[in-house]
Amino acid sequence: MQTQDRTVLMHTCCAPCSLSCIDPLRQEGIEPVAFWYNPNIHPWKEYEARRDCLVQYAPTIGMQLIVSEHYGLRPFVRAVADDIDHRCRYCYEHRLEMTAKYAAEHDFKAFTTTLLCSLYQDHDGIAAAAERYAAQYGVQFLYRDFRPNFRAGNARAKELGFYMQKYCGCVFSEEDRYQKQIARAKEQWGC
Repeated sequence: MQTQDRTVLMHTCCAPCSLSCIDPLRQEGIEPVAFWYNPNIHPWKEYEARRDCLVQYAPTIGMQLIVSEHYGLRPFVRAVADDIDHRCRYCYEHRLEMTAKYAAEHDFKAFTTTLLCSLYQDHDGIAAAAERYAAQYGVQFLYRDFRPNFRAGNARAKELGFYMQKYCGCVFSEEDRYQKQIARAKEQWGC
């Protein structure tokens, strides 16, 4: 990052993933400002649990947190209904566009995302979308491959007693999580 301002707006999907990103950034002298914008997380109780865990954690490490409160079940479903199997692209792009836009509108020079720590997401797709929106909104995308920190971050989150989600966020990914059980139930009941 080549800026005098050593803060970065960090789109944050959850507190556990943030643990893979915060320390590496701080070791570089970069201070992350967490940005909660996740209208893809459903149902409400899941959204609330993830948000509240981050809200409780941020002050314990002196990290500023900006909460953009948008529970977006209906808009999300409308946006992905015609192609549910490829919903992740919309999910990444929508959240990263809003992060880049917020960064530009609030004088952040750069932004990044905790999505870059996941071993289960489309890393290259996330980075490409972030680069596109950085250019569109005139801010820098601070790319880091946080994946090597993923397992250690999750272990630390468990130690800290964080809420640990079992799926990426949208109701369709929760359904994917239960596919084997759904298939067994159909077989059992002859459906």
